[in-house]
Amino acid sequence: MIPARSTPLRLYLIRHGQTEWSLSGQHTGRTDIALTAQGEDEARALAPWLKPIQFARVFTSPWQRARRTCELAGLGSQAEIEPDLAEWDYGDYEGKRSSDIRRERPDWNVFRDGCPGGEMPAQISDRADRLIARLGMMEGNVALFSHGEFGPALAARWTGLQVVEGQHLLLGTASLSILGFSAAHPEVRVIAMWNAAPGRG
Repeated sequence: MIPARSTPLRLYLIRHGQTEWSLSGQHTGRTDIALTAQGEDEARALAPWLKPIQFARVFTSPWQRARRTCELAGLGSQAEIEPDLAEWDYGDYEGKRSSDIRRERPDWNVFRDGCPGGEMPAQISDRADRLIARLGMMEGNVALFSHGEFGPALAARWTGLQVVEGQHLLLGTASLSILGFSAAHPEVRVIAMWNAAPGRG
């Protein structure tokens, strides 16, 4: 049973702006890479969307690409580091493109198969569930600055789906998504908006 809230919880999930590796398609987990100039512009473009919203809490992945996006989007002064928002640990696949990996593993899918030397889907699921349990104790609007593959996994778990279903939830750079509850059925978790970004519709 979802506890009654004076202000319902609403999660604003924001992916970081463009990096050199997001542009090239290289898997970026623990490599602490900076935003490109375009990525910084993308992050700044989020500010007008987020400024009217009163956030009860703001959390960001520890990696600089997420922290810098948070700062440029205007929420840096409220930000708290949340390790569980970090990107998937790609282990042996860090810095590789999916096309490179599939030369050796033709049917590889990170959401199903995970990464040797890194995190497996069950570990990601546990991490997402742990975070959701903590967020579930909060009220109001909460901003989450995260990443392109942990974000979909988090959304999948929010709605009660398995991590593998995150493969169907594409997140562009500097995109905004909203996770919340159904108005008609307040106990039902929903994706209220997905993968919106300034200039992208």
